[in-house]
Amino acid sequence: MLEVKDLRTIFTTQDGEVNAVNGISFSLLPGEALGIVGESGCGKSVSVLSLMRLIPDPPGKVVGGEILFQGRDILKMNMNDLNALRGNQVAMVFQDPLTSLNPVLTIGRQIIETILLHTERTKEQAHRRTIELLKMVGIPEAEKRLTDYPHQFSGGMRQRVMIAMALSCDPQLLIADEPTTALDVTIQAQIVDLVKQIRKDLGMAVIWITHDLGVVASCVDKLIVMYAGQIVESAPLKEFFANPSHPYSIGLLDSLPRLDSEIHQKLNSIKGLPPILVDLPDACPFLARCENKVENCGIKNPQLRQINSNHEIACWVDIKNGKA
Repeated sequence: MLEVKDLRTIFTTQDGEVNAVNGISFSLLPGEALGIVGESGCGKSVSVLSLMRLIPDPPGKVVGGEILFQGRDILKMNMNDLNALRGNQVAMVFQDPLTSLNPVLTIGRQIIETILLHTERTKEQAHRRTIELLKMVGIPEAEKRLTDYPHQFSGGMRQRVMIAMALSCDPQLLIADEPTTALDVTIQAQIVDLVKQIRKDLGMAVIWITHDLGVVASCVDKLIVMYAGQIVESAPLKEFFANPSHPYSIGLLDSLPRLDSEIHQKLNSIKGLPPILVDLPDACPFLARCENKVENCGIKNPQLRQINSNHEIACWVDIKNGKA
């Protein structure tokens, strides 16, 4: 359904060109759920904004690659075809619903306008569909709340409204860009469960962007780990948690609190900071923070290589076996 090939996105700054997304490739089947994880600034959100061609130009620009959706390259679509795709076949839920929703329009009007724009429904049909959607995402007294404005909803309820709007045209792919980041843990769990249930009911594919491995642990089929604009590990979810193989992935997992750890045990952290993404040398971007580096790491950036069925890492070292 979706195939991304060698996608590259840059931002032009006073210091030079920032390689925000540096040659990533992945694919997604119908109904499949993919998680993209990594530290803030690793290129997760820029990657999916590039998929939707929402990168502000200038300063940003997609400079290479292909984004094939149902066999058509999104990067080559004209604006009419692109607008027909966005919100219809592919929908997106953003991190902060308060800045995504129009503060001077009721939520009912905003969802109804989306339905009328992308479908051939009448106003009455769009009105009924909006009520159905709000009930589907768990908004109490949905019909009464159609006339409410975004500020009259809590953060969790606003995110439910955004999900309802994203689902209004029955998309084949839903992109969720850190939709739980600004919410407390209880509401986070509710939003995750909601997306899981909707995916099951509608059979749509999902791309879930987050820096929280705990969030994706229960809601995706496969996982991509990004670092410095590149994919450093890709694996099915269970395989990743059972056999993390890139030093960065291992560091991320080691930094998580565990229920079976000893009381007062300190959490591990990854030492150092991510590299500046301007004029990156042809070396492993994780070099300065890696405790397993070998000579090759400072000479050439490793490409993804397969270590198990559907499990790939970009690393010169076989950490599990202690071999370079």
